[in-house]
Amino acid sequence: MKHVAVVMGGMSSEREVSLSSGRQVCGALRAAGYEVTPIDAGPDLAALVGAIDGAGADGARPDVVFNALHGPFGEDGTIQGVLDWMGIPYTHSGLRASAVAMDKQAARAVFAAAGLPVAPGGLVEIAALEATDPLPLPYVIKPVSEGSSVGVEIIRAGSNRRAEIARGWRFGSHALVEEFIPGRELTVGVLDDRALTVTEIAPTIEGHDFYDYEAKYSEGGSRHVLPAPVHPDVIADAKRIALAAHRALGCRGASRSDFRYDDTAGEPGRLVLLEVNTQPGLTATSLLPEQAAACGMDFAALCAWMVENATCRV
Repeated sequence: MKHVAVVMGGMSSEREVSLSSGRQVCGALRAAGYEVTPIDAGPDLAALVGAIDGAGADGARPDVVFNALHGPFGEDGTIQGVLDWMGIPYTHSGLRASAVAMDKQAARAVFAAAGLPVAPGGLVEIAALEATDPLPLPYVIKPVSEGSSVGVEIIRAGSNRRAEIARGWRFGSHALVEEFIPGRELTVGVLDDRALTVTEIAPTIEGHDFYDYEAKYSEGGSRHVLPAPVHPDVIADAKRIALAAHRALGCRGASRSDFRYDDTAGEPGRLVLLEVNTQPGLTATSLLPEQAAACGMDFAALCAWMVENATCRV
């Protein structure tokens, strides 16, 4: 029986999401016949390495680490480098792809070089953001290296929140600003060389006009429609771009590409790639398991696929 250590928790703002993902993964892998050891990753790296190294009941190393961490230290190449050093196969992408995907500005450069559509924008210093608008309104302000829409803000015409946001910024000395793309939110899951399907995401919480943290993880916080009710050419393009982005970054295993789709002038409209998530959520409300199920792969089978495709990924 293959032994899997599921590493979850971590120290990022997405800790609770990671714990939720990890618990679901543990249950699914046990149902699929694996020996499973959950490991809650805390701030003590030596303790984490020791827990992974002796995770088995007999004190042996696990055969595979299932990386259920989200955010900094979990999907930015940090834990991936540790596991590469230890020589233990793990799920999802490796150090290089994880680090580049987590840095939104670096990922934008990769996407642009590959000819993939990105929103106009770039990095700005927080002091400059406090002083003036860096782009015509409306525009989006994002942390450079956070996930789950943590810290994302939309500045619209008539808003007086820009300076307040800049003064309260807690995500480093710079922010990424991009043109706001009106329309709809789409996402595509990828499993290695296969794009799954296209989901439209619509927040259902009053006052939430994009797929923010609360809409992502609150029960009933969003409505997922799959396959998305969009023009067939857009379905094909979204799947093609998601697979191309996965490959351009050097991702392995599962990823999920997020898009804005501007159909305000009619269909087919403008499709813009926002980011690639190398550690897609695996909670009860998550999109990748939903897409896999729509393609005939239940949650236990999805988790087992990830384990069986695990390797050290430099």
